[in-house]
Amino acid sequence: MRRYSRYDDSNVRTIEVSTASAEYQVYVGRDLLATLARRIAAGQPQGKRARAIFVLTSPAVWALWSAQFLASFREAPTVLFLPAGEQHKRLSQVERLLEELTAAGADRSSLLIAFGGGIVGDVGGFLAAIYMRGIDYIQVPTTLLAQVDSSVGGKTGVNLAAGKNLAGCFHHPVAVFADTDLLATLPERELRAGLYESVKGGIIRDAKLFRLMERRSEAILAGEPKMLQQVVARSVALKAEVVGLDEREGGLRMILNLGHTVGHAIESVTRYKVLLHGEAIGWGMLVALHIARARGTVSEAEAARIEQALALYGPLPGFRASRRALVAATGSDKKNRGGVRRFVLPRGIGDAVVIEDLEPSELDAAVDWMLAQRPPAGEADHA
Repeated sequence: MRRYSRYDDSNVRTIEVSTASAEYQVYVGRDLLATLARRIAAGQPQGKRARAIFVLTSPAVWALWSAQFLASFREAPTVLFLPAGEQHKRLSQVERLLEELTAAGADRSSLLIAFGGGIVGDVGGFLAAIYMRGIDYIQVPTTLLAQVDSSVGGKTGVNLAAGKNLAGCFHHPVAVFADTDLLATLPERELRAGLYESVKGGIIRDAKLFRLMERRSEAILAGEPKMLQQVVARSVALKAEVVGLDEREGGLRMILNLGHTVGHAIESVTRYKVLLHGEAIGWGMLVALHIARARGTVSEAEAARIEQALALYGPLPGFRASRRALVAATGSDKKNRGGVRRFVLPRGIGDAVVIEDLEPSELDAAVDWMLAQRPPAGEADHA
């Protein structure tokens, strides 16, 4: 296993990801960007020539952090840009970027750094997976959502008109550097959106993470560095464990999709223009909780705790959509197999289950309930 760090100290946590096809480390802490080039060099096999490095980023991220990023490199990497927004997470952008890599002389020894949020990470990973049938890449996630979730696990891809992430493949990074200092510039809404994913992690598998999110919400929302590092590290450790047990989402890994069936449907129906990803997942988790309550798969006491924990990081913004459109959009969910709609439900704090017997009437009722709860679009405090 290659290690991409010789500079770890008390400010950096290292989490191992070990799957059937890949092993790598996720580094969580402060000041990682300042030592990025040295950490990358430390992971190179001895005697190997320095390879060409390319960076995929967004214009906004590069405007904020380019000086700090470049300061650690003796020779500036070649920079490629992906415009912000889900509407650009498409195959047309991937083709453009492939052509730019070729024009810049990238080859199989090149290294791609995905430096941005979840969209940059997903597209960057897919780009690395298919360029010359696969090159190495590193994730340097700049949003909380990307740090706690999408940068780890090897899922890459882009959206189709029919749904989210329907074109893609598994291609693990060779390292992930989650610098929590980068979160200091996140707007409050982006921070809250990422925290919904960490609450989700606590619900499905880590009761200690859930209690941390319950008890220290004020410090977490205030962006206290030590608290954010704990949240990111625990979230990554949880995902690393699940991915290690089920790399290709054959069973257990599906629990990571709590809230995603309806959440992705909301994003699709609203054309990715109204809610942030984590916000849509927040609504999706409430739908799943409503179904679990109706089925009796979760106790009322634990259901109330889950609802209250989600509220701590709210309020969720409103959106406009019909039940008919939302339910229809769930038909494109990647968890579905052979016409069977698979759905993740909470069973308690730290426990979730994938069901295959969800009745259309149950989903209809839960979506109707959600639509009755939402504020009109634009009326939530941070909508």
